[in-house]
Amino acid sequence: MHELEPYYNWRDYYVASEDKFSPFYNREYSEFYYDNTIYNFYIHPQWDSFGSSTLYIKVLFVDYHRGYCIIEMIGEWNDCINNDIMLLKRDVLEFIMANGINKFILIGENILNFHASDDSYYEEWFQEVEEGWIAAVNFREHVSSEMKDNNLDYYLNMGGELDDLNWRALQPIQFYKKVEQLIAKRLN
Repeated sequence: MHELEPYYNWRDYYVASEDKFSPFYNREYSEFYYDNTIYNFYIHPQWDSFGSSTLYIKVLFVDYHRGYCIIEMIGEWNDCINNDIMLLKRDVLEFIMANGINKFILIGENILNFHASDDSYYEEWFQEVEEGWIAAVNFREHVSSEMKDNNLDYYLNMGGELDDLNWRALQPIQFYKKVEQLIAKRLN
């Protein structure tokens, strides 16, 4: 797992640690010192911790003009024991939303497992984005199934073409427009 780095080809466009509106502003990273783990497996030091012991993220891109944010995730999303959605919502998402972001793209291909609890933080997040949306892209089938079994697909746009997007071949704006187009189709 230590070799799985967050996607870095968009660093010419955005770096969260250099964005004064980012919850990770001024964070310093080591390329050599591995201290974060997921179940005793070290992960690459470029992943950002936000308080969960099993879930880490990387804010890959934020466009304040268009109001969207792209977040890559790794680990186990555990709302049942760790209440990861509360930590994510309170310590990261609210900070980002306070700066006008209301569209979120969550990249979940490195989410290994999901354990649900209640849906109150998802509902709260969904209500707070108002005219925006939350998209779950490339989540593993068993993770998506668990989320759907707990009715989180009411709050998160997931499934269909969102499960198989070759997002790394796109620039951030192209990726955003593709996801926006897929969500618009669903709403119409």
